[in-house]
Amino acid sequence: MLGQQNDGRHQALNKATISNFFDYWVFPLAKKLIRIATRQSPLALWQAGHVARRLQTLFPDVTTELVEMVTQGDKILDAPLAKIGGKGLFVKELEQGLLAAKADIAVHSMKDVPVEFPEGLHLAAILPREDPRDAFVSNRYAYFADLPTNVKIGTSSLRRQCQIKHALPGAEIIPLRGNVNTRLAKLDDGAYDAIILAAAGLKRLGLAGRITAYLTPEISLPAIGQGAIGIECRVDDVSTNTLLSALHDDETGICVAAERAMNARLQGGCQVPVAGFAQLTAGQVHLRGLVGTPDGSLILRSAGSGPASGSAAVGKRVADDLLGQGADRILSALFA
Repeated sequence: MLGQQNDGRHQALNKATISNFFDYWVFPLAKKLIRIATRQSPLALWQAGHVARRLQTLFPDVTTELVEMVTQGDKILDAPLAKIGGKGLFVKELEQGLLAAKADIAVHSMKDVPVEFPEGLHLAAILPREDPRDAFVSNRYAYFADLPTNVKIGTSSLRRQCQIKHALPGAEIIPLRGNVNTRLAKLDDGAYDAIILAAAGLKRLGLAGRITAYLTPEISLPAIGQGAIGIECRVDDVSTNTLLSALHDDETGICVAAERAMNARLQGGCQVPVAGFAQLTAGQVHLRGLVGTPDGSLILRSAGSGPASGSAAVGKRVADDLLGQGADRILSALFA
């Protein structure tokens, strides 16, 4: 599994070594043009452009082209994601483009990527993680702790909802969909007292100044894969996979592998009240996991550690502990 082998190869290769390796061994077979499937939202375009720039910096002979696509998740904005199929709706059309050879790679926010991949596709690389925390954004209150009991908070994430309701049982959670700028505009129009967004997206779009405060993992444990960018590719496209291997960040890959292994064991999907956040310290991966009821009345927590080489095993152990506490009953009730 991606991220399981932390042999330091990527860190050991300096730019000149990488360039020489690809000049002599890869480029005779490689595509000179890499077509990048992406959604059309400003954040998705930023992420795809970032991947394009990284590729062109490492491999000047490679050119890139963005293939913009509209997904079902972008079209349906009047219903919670949990009721229309989850965040997998943001990747399906991009994957179909890969399978139809309309694009060579697809760039995703890892928190949107389902556990299972269609046959013939896989996760080829994960880039270094941006700030994984949730951001508290408000024009009325300076801190989350300042919020009154009857506050109106905008989010369509069941993960965020369950943790907010646990901390503030009287809070009114109002659905909030659309791209980052759309969500901020709704806040500015006065529809909400505050909204919760991913800090990574705001920072990538140059909107860090809109962050009122950062929510600690103790208040809002991040989503699985939050802050990380993943690159999907066809399994049999050897030359493109080889290029992408130079972009992969081992530390982020190890942490995300632990988080996704936990989610896979829970069979949680992308749009359920499940949170998971792993960190790597001195060769040890430390994972915190959470499952809660949407109304926040019950929050189950677990944590586990283990060697980086066994990050998936850490994720499975944390999931098993949550299941032993009753997580399966919480999750199955969502789909009853």
